[in-house]
Amino acid sequence: MRSSSPTSLAPARSNGSVRHSPPLGSGSSQILSLLDTAAEQLMVHRDFQAAFDACDRGLARLADVEQEDSSRCAEFKARLCIVGIQALAEQNQWRGVLSWILQQYEHQEKIPPKIMQMCILLYTKVGEQAMMQEATGVWLHCPSNSRVVGFRTVAELYLLHVLLPLGLTGEARELVLGEVGSSAFTEDQRQTALDVVEEKERQNQEPPANPSRSPSPETTEHTISPPVHLCQTGAVIQKLETILRFFYRRLFVTSAGSFPLRRVFMAFILLYMLLVRMDPAHPSSFIWISKLLQLLKQMWTAMFSPYYQTLSHSKRL
Repeated sequence: MRSSSPTSLAPARSNGSVRHSPPLGSGSSQILSLLDTAAEQLMVHRDFQAAFDACDRGLARLADVEQEDSSRCAEFKARLCIVGIQALAEQNQWRGVLSWILQQYEHQEKIPPKIMQMCILLYTKVGEQAMMQEATGVWLHCPSNSRVVGFRTVAELYLLHVLLPLGLTGEARELVLGEVGSSAFTEDQRQTALDVVEEKERQNQEPPANPSRSPSPETTEHTISPPVHLCQTGAVIQKLETILRFFYRRLFVTSAGSFPLRRVFMAFILLYMLLVRMDPAHPSSFIWISKLLQLLKQMWTAMFSPYYQTLSHSKRL
């Protein structure tokens, strides 16, 4: 439901003039159009080469309109470079990303932090983070960059994804304790970073496993296989015993006329286990036979003990 108050329909007016963004010139409009085209080719049509070509044309047009609005041109350049990096990565042309970015900005320390972050993550993903070591180090040690938004993120990515994976723990410690660390991190963050560096140093100092002392496959097979086999055998025996007891209870509670069925069932189970599933001469079969005999004795006693007791009692009489 709409409010009847006029203040909710339009911004409040004041005696002073309302500030508006300056209108785009013809050159800026062309660059914005090329940026939209590049984004559409990248995200919608998935034509990565066409997207990169549109970025190149837009960057070339920036030289003509750079004097109109330097801040807006810097924003356009960063956006075009971001789309261009994505287009190159999709074409598996990541090796040329850093050199292409340096062509646009000429100096490493002038690269925007967002683009530095993208480059670090890209080269880390392909396992070539060493290519970003020099450029990121120069960028971080530039005093003017310590005041830009994103400086801490670049320092963190450089520490975790470049220096430590390359085993450069000394350079990592120097980064945290130096001017870059004091500008990028708080005291708690610096302590956490130092803990990460120390943990990496401990991992590097651990001696590698001696392959000559590792057990041979034959030894491993002889030492490990029997226990596993015995565990599996024991589990199967318990499962079989449970199943037999279940069937025994189900058959025992039936009527008296089902007694031959119990005998046939037990004879079938015994013959199946001895003749089909096991080799009676094999040592592993002794446990099975012993368990089966013990179970059969218990069933025999349970089934025929009442008859023997009645017969012996009648003889005494």
